[in-house]
Amino acid sequence: MERPGGEWLDPSEDEAVRAVDLRIDVAHSARVYDYMLGGKTNFAADRAAADKIIAEWPGSRASASAARAVMHRMVRRLAAVHGIRQFLDIGTGIPTTPNLHEVAQGIDSASRIVYVDNDPIVLAHARTLLAGTSQGRTAYVEGDFREPAKLLADPALRQTLDLDRPVALTLINLVHFLSDETALPLVAELLGALPPGSYLALSAGTADSAPAWAAIASRRYSEAGIENHLRTRAQVERFFAGLELDEPGVVLINRWHPDPAAGPVPPDGEVMAYAGLGRKP
Repeated sequence: MERPGGEWLDPSEDEAVRAVDLRIDVAHSARVYDYMLGGKTNFAADRAAADKIIAEWPGSRASASAARAVMHRMVRRLAAVHGIRQFLDIGTGIPTTPNLHEVAQGIDSASRIVYVDNDPIVLAHARTLLAGTSQGRTAYVEGDFREPAKLLADPALRQTLDLDRPVALTLINLVHFLSDETALPLVAELLGALPPGSYLALSAGTADSAPAWAAIASRRYSEAGIENHLRTRAQVERFFAGLELDEPGVVLINRWHPDPAAGPVPPDGEVMAYAGLGRKP
């Protein structure tokens, strides 16, 4: 965080995170991403890892912003076009306004959202994620994507979402930190627990569009001890097996329902992620 005058303040001094057990000496993907987005909830190890990427790839921050913006567009489409009123967001990350619930409840104030993350710093700031409308409901679950049965049985999730009605499972910037052998069956298990009419909204890193930049980012993440797996378009499409893909299918994030009114649309060479939306029949 920043003190007046621009002096950097370690987030561990913040009352919200003081009592949380944080591994501040190790870079964490959520905090690296927060720094890329211009956030202040990150530590020296996170900034060091990100700064190495930024030094070699000046457009990395713009790419991170594009990855965040596609989530906003996906949620708006789910709510405004497909009528989804329940969202299960796994791998939430550090709160960055507008958060998912602000987008969804801006369309229908009665929307219900459950956020899930296993990073203790996200838990420390969960109060920001719970500031929803009085008509709707938001909840935060400290849980792990790799434990879907435990996650789905959590009382806070069950009290917030009606799993007999359609739910949008949002996995934004998450699966590229896991191998196919790990991620594919987990996504299938979560979707299997959701009723027909539910959706999967997913974005995943790729080297297809900017191979040189992707190689830099992947190497620097690996050096910081962060597992990462960049996928081709065909590999990302495997997550949507058995689902009805919403148009325009799995495409680069800058091509997924771009909104020029929200800001300049980056060219293909400045993004390194695919996005897709699929409906469970």
